[in-house]
Amino acid sequence: MEQMTDQVRKLAKAYTAAWCSHNASTVAAFYSQDGRLTINDGLPPIGRAAITEAAQEFMTSFPDMKVVMDDLTSDGEQAIYHWTLQGTHTGPGGTGKRVRISGFEQWRIGPDGRIAESKGHFDSAEYQRQLGRRVRSSHSK
Repeated sequence: MEQMTDQVRKLAKAYTAAWCSHNASTVAAFYSQDGRLTINDGLPPIGRAAITEAAQEFMTSFPDMKVVMDDLTSDGEQAIYHWTLQGTHTGPGGTGKRVRISGFEQWRIGPDGRIAESKGHFDSAEYQRQLGRRVRSSHSK
């Protein structure tokens, strides 16, 4: 993917709108039938039903969530979607804290023109700090 295609740019803009729609299945529809979404090297939900569930967790935790596309770049064969999420953690078990985190997803686009694989990354320690939770260091007992 030497040059970012218009098709991928349109996909990224529509994907951002899908996150802001608060309709998790709309987000999952951007993935191939057996697409996967890995977040910070965790176990990936695989397939649209599992991705719908994962997206719904964020949407439930942050009912006022807004996602902004900061940039879209390319790294050889992958598109890199840079984003910022902001919202108030008022869902079940919420802290009531306002959160603003940025991250990125490395996308491999499948032959169907959808996201076959997304590897998402954000600073989870900063996220926990903004939620008002203690972050345990590897040196803590």
